[in-house]
Amino acid sequence: MVLKRTTRIGIWTASVLVVLLLLRTFIQLTGDADQKNASTDFPERPITLIVPYAAGGGTDTTARALAKATEKVLGQPIIVVNRTGGGGSVGLMEGANAKGDGYTVTFLPAELTILPHLGLLPITYEKFKPIAQTNFDPSAITVRQDAPWQDVNEFLDFAKAHPEELKMGNAGTGSIWHLAAVTLERETGVKFAHIPFEGAGPAVSALMDGFVDAVPVSPAEVKKYVDEGKLRTLAVNADKRSEALPDVPTLEEQTGIHVNFTSTWRGLAVPKDTPEAIAEVLAGAFIKGTEDRAFREYMKSNGLGLLVKDGRAFLKQLKESDDVFAKMIPELGLSRK
Repeated sequence: MVLKRTTRIGIWTASVLVVLLLLRTFIQLTGDADQKNASTDFPERPITLIVPYAAGGGTDTTARALAKATEKVLGQPIIVVNRTGGGGSVGLMEGANAKGDGYTVTFLPAELTILPHLGLLPITYEKFKPIAQTNFDPSAITVRQDAPWQDVNEFLDFAKAHPEELKMGNAGTGSIWHLAAVTLERETGVKFAHIPFEGAGPAVSALMDGFVDAVPVSPAEVKKYVDEGKLRTLAVNADKRSEALPDVPTLEEQTGIHVNFTSTWRGLAVPKDTPEAIAEVLAGAFIKGTEDRAFREYMKSNGLGLLVKDGRAFLKQLKESDDVFAKMIPELGLSRK
């Protein structure tokens, strides 16, 4: 009697397991079909591209040029929106917390791997699913055309003799260009008065208007005004000269100082829970957009460095950058945690 009862229980248990296995298989197949259908139909409406800085800076101009090129591939408009505030944290938070349906993409700046270690952003790069890296740019020291310093040595000598007198504009406290200036301070022994703005564009405008004495932003963000004779770049903080400003020597060429340079990169990502199939559609489209002739000509003419990586390689870049700043920021005494 006990044996029969045990047998019935065993048969019942096996039956339940079979049903659960079939149910799981059905759910998996249904999910795969849904993802396939989603990728086939996507996109069916305009896509929003969040830029966490003000219009006019290198991040904004690059995003807009890429959006225009990628629209042709996706067959839908890509609407660029500037969400400023908190040195980039406002836009990054909005992008990370957006619905993971592929209709909100965020243009990530290097600050994503900086702000969390400053205690200014409650999320990390792990809240995003990277889809592509698009460019890389070094820092450069730029002043007004009528500035009294003819080269970077004169500029640094003045800064040493007048601590915290030179006003150095940046793209926001904790921004990549703020850290570039702080790194320069540490390596040369000077001390600037750091003036934050909501992006590189406003910082450059403040330089032209005389509110600050210099900016440490990329060559791309000052090239137009250098070409017009309104600004003058004293040095490029990189291992080699910039293609955007080939006549400007590097910091090491002029001073002999070798610095572990702080440079910027940019790329695209969607919220972490975005289906892989949709992320792949977006990645393919944006990478295809970087191959557009007009986009490449735009990048070259504006001095923007083109460096394209897929989502996996971009994720590696994010992690490496995050590791660097996790160590650097506490060493510089900038963490607010």
